[in-house]
Amino acid sequence: MSEYKEFKGKQGLVRLFNALGYSRDGLCAAWKNEAAFREETLLAAVTIPLAFVLGQTGVDRALMIGSILLILIVEILNSGLEAVVDKASPEKHELAKRAKDMGSAAVLLSLVNAAVVWACVLWPAG
Repeated sequence: MSEYKEFKGKQGLVRLFNALGYSRDGLCAAWKNEAAFREETLLAAVTIPLAFVLGQTGVDRALMIGSILLILIVEILNSGLEAVVDKASPEKHELAKRAKDMGSAAVLLSLVNAAVVWACVLWPAG
């Protein structure tokens, strides 16, 4: 809690610098502790450069890359949700299961979204 108060008291570049550090820590924690995040990062490492090659326009490339980045964003949020649920309720509970299942569903929908975006961009209009 003291770290939170310390962060809230900072302003300007100090606050930005601290926020960047917390973001780096979050990315490192996701990489270290979440196999799904590592797999999706490897997917991004392949598909983002591919988007530059396959996308015909800047909008195509932005949609393709954005849909992949969205997967990583949703995965990190899901992992954070799971960590909080595990901390708050280590025993099995229907609400904990529901929260985790909904987080998982959000990741699934982000993957479906990426597939749809890529298909729409790459499938020639008839």
